[in-house]
Amino acid sequence: MKKVLALLMAAAMILSLAACGNKNPDSNDDSNDKKTALILGTSADYAPFEFMYPDDKGELTYAGIDVSVAQYIADDMGLSLQVENMAFEYLLTSLGKGDFDMVLAAMEATPDRLENADFSDPYYNDIPPAILVKADKADQFKTLADFAGKSVGAQAATTKLDIIADSMPGANAVSLQSVLDLINDLTYDKVDAVLERVAAIRESCGKYFGIAIDFHGRVHKPMAKVLAKKLEEFDPMFIEEPVLCENMEVFKEIAAACNVPIATGERLFTKYDFKRLLQAGGVDIIQPDLSHAGGLTEVKKIASMAEAYDVALAPHCPLGPIALASCLNVDATCYNAVIQEQSIGIHYNVGKSVLDYVKNQDDFKFVDGRVQLPVRPGLGVDVNKELVLEENKTPHEWKNPVWRHKDGSVAEW
Repeated sequence: MKKVLALLMAAAMILSLAACGNKNPDSNDDSNDKKTALILGTSADYAPFEFMYPDDKGELTYAGIDVSVAQYIADDMGLSLQVENMAFEYLLTSLGKGDFDMVLAAMEATPDRLENADFSDPYYNDIPPAILVKADKADQFKTLADFAGKSVGAQAATTKLDIIADSMPGANAVSLQSVLDLINDLTYDKVDAVLERVAAIRESCGKYFGIAIDFHGRVHKPMAKVLAKKLEEFDPMFIEEPVLCENMEVFKEIAAACNVPIATGERLFTKYDFKRLLQAGGVDIIQPDLSHAGGLTEVKKIASMAEAYDVALAPHCPLGPIALASCLNVDATCYNAVIQEQSIGIHYNVGKSVLDYVKNQDDFKFVDGRVQLPVRPGLGVDVNKELVLEENKTPHEWKNPVWRHKDGSVAEW
C-alpha cells in the first residue's frame, strides 16, 4: 500500500508575474480605456503567497503576498481587482485563453512556461527548500536517499515534481491539485485504513468484481478529493456521496480530481432537486429513492432527465418489497439504469427481513448478483397481509441515529 510519507513544499524559487505576451504595447487598441477591473488568476491554497480567510462578515476573501502585489498594480492602473481562483495546473492555459489578465501564484519562469507566457522580472527569491514529514517518522529521513521507495507528494504541474524526479532517486512522485490535499494526505492515517479495506476486497474478489464505496457524506471536500484520487488504483464501480448533496456544487471539483464515477441522490426529493444537481455537473450516477422522490411516475421523469445529461440511474436501496418491485419496474423501462441496490439480509433489518412481507419470495431471489424482472400482475408483489397486520400493531418509531465525534459534538449522519 502506497502512502504519501513526505510532502515537498518548496524549493529555492525565483517568483515572477506571468501575463500574455501576444499584444503590442504600442498598439492603438483602446480596450483598456473601457476596462474597469484587472483580473488575477491564482491558486489560493499556498500561504503566505495566496490564500483565503473569512472576513468580519464570515465571507471568504483573498489575501497574501501575490494578492497584495496584484492589488498594487490594479490601484496604479485605476482599476478594481477581480480574483479568479482555480487549480494551479490550469492557470497558464486559462491565461492563454484570455480568462484573466495575469497570473500570480508563486510561479517560476521555467523554459516551458516562457513558451506560453511573458514573465516579469523576479519579485521574490528567498524561499528555502523544505520537505514535510510526519513528526513520528522524522528520524527515518536524514538524506534525500532515504526517500527511495517512498511516496513524495507535490502539487500538480509545479516544479516540485521535477525536483523529486531529479534529486530524490527511487522516490515515487504523487501529485494532487492543491497543497491542502497533500497535507491532508500526509496527516490522516484514516485514509490508509480505507485503502487497505478496499485493497483487501479487490484482492479477494478479483479484477472484475464491482466495488462501490459509500462515503455517506461523512468527509469534507479536501479529504473526499484525497480519498477519491487514491481509490483510483482499485477501479471502483463508483463512489457514493463523497460530500452531502447540500454541497452539490462541489461534485464537479471532486470529479476533476479523480477518474472514479460519482453517485449521489438518495437525499434529494423532487425532480427540481435533481435538475439543479444535473446542471451543476460532476455526477455520473443518480440514486433517487422511489419512497421519497415521488414514486414510479416522478422517478421515471427524473431518470429521463438524467438520460438527457448522459447520467446513469441506480435507484436507492429499497427498504421493503413494494419499493423493491417498484424499482425493478422503473429499471426495466429506463435505458440508463445501471444497477439496483437491495437490502435483503442487510444489517438494519432487525427481526424481519424484506422478503418476509411477501409470499412470492422466489420471484425476488438474487443469483450471481442478478434478479428476474417481476412477472405477476401489477408490481409483481403478493403481499403477506397477515404479517403486515400483525406488525402494524407495533407503532413505527424509527428515528435517525445520532452520530458523534470523539469530542461528543454531533456529526453529520
